[in-house]
Amino acid sequence: MSSDVAIRLEGIAKRYHIFAHPFDRLLYQLFGWRAQRCERFDALQPTSLDVRRGETLALIGRNGAGKSTLLQIICGTLSPSAGSVTVNGRVAALLELGAGFNPEFTGRENVYMNGAIYGLGRAEIDQAMPSILAFAEIGDFIDQPVKTYSSGMFVRLAFAVIAHVNADILIIDEALAVGDAYFVQKCIRFIRQFKEHGTLVFVSHDVHSVITLCDKALWLDRGHIARLGPAKEVCEAYLGSLYPEQEVRSDAQESAGAVEHPAGQFGTGQARVEQVELLGQDGTPLKLLMAAQRVRLRLGGRALTDIDAPIAGFFVKNRLGEYLLGGNTLKQLPDWRFVRAGSRFVVEFAFRMPLFATGDYIVGVAIAAGTQERHVQHHWVHDALHFTAEADPAMMGWIAIEDLACRVGEPEPADERA
Repeated sequence: MSSDVAIRLEGIAKRYHIFAHPFDRLLYQLFGWRAQRCERFDALQPTSLDVRRGETLALIGRNGAGKSTLLQIICGTLSPSAGSVTVNGRVAALLELGAGFNPEFTGRENVYMNGAIYGLGRAEIDQAMPSILAFAEIGDFIDQPVKTYSSGMFVRLAFAVIAHVNADILIIDEALAVGDAYFVQKCIRFIRQFKEHGTLVFVSHDVHSVITLCDKALWLDRGHIARLGPAKEVCEAYLGSLYPEQEVRSDAQESAGAVEHPAGQFGTGQARVEQVELLGQDGTPLKLLMAAQRVRLRLGGRALTDIDAPIAGFFVKNRLGEYLLGGNTLKQLPDWRFVRAGSRFVVEFAFRMPLFATGDYIVGVAIAAGTQERHVQHHWVHDALHFTAEADPAMMGWIAIEDLACRVGEPEPADERA
């Protein structure tokens, strides 16, 4: 295997046999006899993949798609039914909650046990222990049995351990979903630092984190690779798949001449976005944002069929695809309840755009119908237009400060200061 490849998967697959009766399972395990009523379940279909050193790969997909199965095969905690796995470097993994911890042991004892599993000697663990405790921030609970821990405490301690074992490859399975916001940000900072020298593979349902942290994404669907490529492109395709109604096409659509959406767009096609403009406070198209200002986003569309409870919305993202702000017509236009087939409409959103950090920004738009809880997407455009922000370094921030005040009290007496 090439020295620049950290993980190589060659045709790996995982198959389970489902038996109608326990006795049938026993016969299969003892003699290899397969009962007639045995069913085969392919949790992971033949998959080949190279993850290079320093690369950050995310696994995305619906529940049951095979993400955790693939991670466990890479870690060696699950054997593939076919194919081979080659891993080049020390692997540290944070899989299902509590994995690798003995519930009867204290947190401190589990740190020593896990450190030994990763090949660290007791002296190395002793040296790292103060830093591990500072990272985990679970206080005196470190000397209590981990069976008394909350899920958040489990994750804190487990992540603290893998952050201090000098791993070459870090594997994380949706572990940050149970952490509080403060701890999640601490982990994100560590991951960003780790990316500078290590290889990261992780599972997440948060596509915004995937786009922010990852170079590539692997979308798994029912055990097979649906798509592999740049994180932003794969995540946009995956988001589109979450709206199965995008494939529905009515006779009215066909007669109206509806066509398939190009890349970066999805929806039923029962309505279409035809115009998107971002206008600055002077009324001209906004291409360069150099100060916080009131802007207007104009979204024009056309209904190809009758649309009940229409919704128009927008969102602003940075170049990494992170959502920064947005809005829609829900509860803002309560009288907008119906659009007749063939009608055109224009919606204008007026709001104050903050001064963003210097860089490129994307505006996405969507036309939907329904309620906040239950709705269908008729036309979603990920990248409808873009603008550039150029912030004055002297501003020292992302917002324009419109008012500033400072109050200074009288000096305290010397005896009180002491």
